[in-house]
Amino acid sequence: MAIHSEAVGHGFRIFVNVKRLQEYRMSKKGKVLVAMSGGIDSTVTALLLHDEGYEVVGITMKTWDYAHSGGSKKETGCCNLDSFNDARKAAVEHGFPHYILDIREEFGDFVIHNFVEEYLAGRTPNPCILCNTHIKWRALLKRADALSCDYIATGHYARIRLHENGRYVISKGTDETKDQSYVLWGLQQDLLSRTLLPLGTYRKKEIREMARAYGYPELATKSESYEICFVPDNDYRGFLKRKVPGLEQKVAGGFFIDKQGNILGKHKGYPFYTIGQRKGLEIALGKPMYVTAIDPVNNTVTLGTEEDLEQNVMQVSGVNLIKYETIPEGIEAVTKIRYRDKGALSRLYPENEQIVNVHFAERVKSIAPGQSAVFYEGDDVIGGGIIRKGHLQV
Repeated sequence: MAIHSEAVGHGFRIFVNVKRLQEYRMSKKGKVLVAMSGGIDSTVTALLLHDEGYEVVGITMKTWDYAHSGGSKKETGCCNLDSFNDARKAAVEHGFPHYILDIREEFGDFVIHNFVEEYLAGRTPNPCILCNTHIKWRALLKRADALSCDYIATGHYARIRLHENGRYVISKGTDETKDQSYVLWGLQQDLLSRTLLPLGTYRKKEIREMARAYGYPELATKSESYEICFVPDNDYRGFLKRKVPGLEQKVAGGFFIDKQGNILGKHKGYPFYTIGQRKGLEIALGKPMYVTAIDPVNNTVTLGTEEDLEQNVMQVSGVNLIKYETIPEGIEAVTKIRYRDKGALSRLYPENEQIVNVHFAERVKSIAPGQSAVFYEGDDVIGGGIIRKGHLQV
């Protein structure tokens, strides 16, 4: 059966055998729109659901045109032609339709603008989480509704279940080395209620074996990208300079200072530094020094020792709750302050519906404003938000 799809602005065109469409309508498990990047995880996700009896529709989202960023590296990751072709190939060979959806405008206006603004505010953003929360899932749900799909699905390593309290809960994936529950904290209940995450109960090595069994050995060995999709050369400083003409000149000449305010030397501009950074400071002070604070108003970057990075209280805003409708005062949780963080024991004290104060049992290092904090109860995500500030309470 021949299947062809093409992107048309923000919509799509698709040509598919009518008989096959009639067969799809007979699916007993429902119809699911699967986000397919062309990589191993999303491909196996689509094929697993197809084998389980779901009526599968594949969709590949183009979020970014790297040629417009002016970077020095070839386009890689989820938004290049090879990835589109890999996703469509799997769909064609297994007899389900595939769409290509152009969301570059809505992605760029929101995610990239936020990325730039956060660095200019002296914070360190996490654009992938913002994209998941505000762009990809909403775009998927919108197209799922247009196609009369019951569910949407992705290849994330996490689990979703309906809790006894009636709320949908995200839990860690079985393979903790690949767990991606941290990046999903912003998903709201209406999204979770219609999301399938079939890889959550598998380990990565099992997914590689499945890819080979399905006849895609090249996917089993395909390298994975952990870079930001619109900064595939991993040079966020260069990206900022290209997006904000004259930025280098505007922020040059600021000072490195110590925690007492003493000037230690000149830096290249506050947006080009992040909390916890040690390498690339280009200043010799006789001992290892780290970025401990960034002041965009005065264009200063505070340096200190590793011990100066330690804090035990932080404020988190823009909170989205998942497991509970409200956070019980003083509830014990393990809080992660970055994706690869193992988490630290803490207690949560809500200030209001949007702000939570986190008190750690012991000091933690490198609390970075702009990054995400995610609260766990066992394997379950209580909720999460954006770190706004941290301090040391003795």
